[in-house]
Amino acid sequence: MEFVQGMSSKDIKTVIAWILCFLAASISSAGGVGGGSLFLPILNLVAGLQIRTAATFSAFMVTGGSLTTVIYNLFVGTSLIDYEITLLSQPCLLLGVSVGVFFNIMFPEWLITVLFATFLAFSTFKTCSAGVRHWKNETEEIRRSRDCGDDEVSLEVATAMDVEIVCATVGTPWAKLVILVVVWLSFFGLHVLLADKDGQSFIHIKPCAVGYWLITLSQIPLAIGFTLYILYAKHRLYNEDHHENKHMKNIVSQNGISTQPKFIFPVAALLSGIVGGLLGIGGGLLINPVLLQIGVPPQTTAATTCFMVLFSSSMSSAQYLILGMKGVKQALVYAQLCIVGSALGLIMMERVVIKSGRASLIVFMVSIVMALSTVSITSFGAIDVWSDYTDGKYMGFKLPC
Repeated sequence: MEFVQGMSSKDIKTVIAWILCFLAASISSAGGVGGGSLFLPILNLVAGLQIRTAATFSAFMVTGGSLTTVIYNLFVGTSLIDYEITLLSQPCLLLGVSVGVFFNIMFPEWLITVLFATFLAFSTFKTCSAGVRHWKNETEEIRRSRDCGDDEVSLEVATAMDVEIVCATVGTPWAKLVILVVVWLSFFGLHVLLADKDGQSFIHIKPCAVGYWLITLSQIPLAIGFTLYILYAKHRLYNEDHHENKHMKNIVSQNGISTQPKFIFPVAALLSGIVGGLLGIGGGLLINPVLLQIGVPPQTTAATTCFMVLFSSSMSSAQYLILGMKGVKQALVYAQLCIVGSALGLIMMERVVIKSGRASLIVFMVSIVMALSTVSITSFGAIDVWSDYTDGKYMGFKLPC
């Protein structure tokens, strides 16, 4: 009690922000999303950080939480990361983020808030509907197993639940990981050429000059080229392994992954990246419901989304460092809290899913995060819009430069 009394009001707010961020990280990691939409309001409204500072801290926190999830999936738990989806999505996701950032600069704050509230409300409804659908299917499988009273149906259900585990744990695809890293480094290299910590180009290119736009627009052919190469490599590998892995491909198609047209993933990633860059949040909250809607299993969706978010959030963090981010030590404290919180959330969710036999709980967890994000970010944005209005600031569209 004496310790609390000796703390300043600012210290108390910081401790409360730590606790809330820890809980937000636990909930977000359990659902397979980054949690940036929850971190931003906490850092700004509770910790009292400025919006720009809160955004930089949030990038580090999302990176820490997603890194924990990826390490857990790869080395501790059962790896359910779908590298095919990640490869097809990552180039267009990074391109979409860059496009969204330009829209973020041009669009007025009130429009961004309205778009965010509308999009998240719709996505929350669709995700919750997907959770109800998965829950009904699981209930029917459990009922059939109990009514039949034999092991045949139980084996059938167990096989269906374990198919994605079998397909996802056959070694670590180092070649695919190398491609993902090359994609990340390629986009990051372009951003490094555009600006340094003083806001000036390393190769002395003036902002919005011809060279600036050439480098910026080069992200489009870069993303298209990587995506086409990945599609070509996938098609060639499919033909080579057609006879050897025919049985496995039939199993994978039951998941709803191979049955989907491959262009769906880069298109969905591009749109998710644009919305994510526009709204200033990670793409996990946007990609997750998209994958659920096209039939990817909940556990695979959660693991794959976190893996993709690691690449996008780490790029944001690296860019902030290059641009001379302040408060790095404080940001690392928040990131460490998110690392511990994410690990706790993962362990608890895995135990609950195993004990209940219901992977749909992950979908409902995503719905909870999205609902909380809808309320928090909408309120967060409304406060900023009102502040701009009362201060007499310009509230129309702006030029990108």
